[in-house]
Amino acid sequence: MAVLEDLKIDLSVVLGRRHMPLHILLRMGRGAVIELESTETDMVEILANDHPIARGQIVVTGSRISIEVTEMIQKESVIRTAGATIGEGAVPILEDAEFA
Repeated sequence: MAVLEDLKIDLSVVLGRRHMPLHILLRMGRGAVIELESTETDMVEILANDHPIARGQIVVTGSRISIEVTEMIQKESVIRTAGATIGEGAVPILEDAEFA
């Protein structure tokens, strides 16, 4: 359990996304509002270290806002990153590795 105490995970909740030109973003000041095509009743995506792990719904109780997890996202059978592969059928680290 001592190993888990030092584990750091950044959790993020994504309600919506918006694409906009950089010059418009740079013109925005403090307090600017960016409209999303989502509503508070839409599903949100829950990310751990920028990887999707679950989906959920926003729950408002009084002045508190929380997220209710409604669906877990299954991980890919193989995750490949430079220098390492994880999962079924994975190749040992640095064996016949070709890096771009």
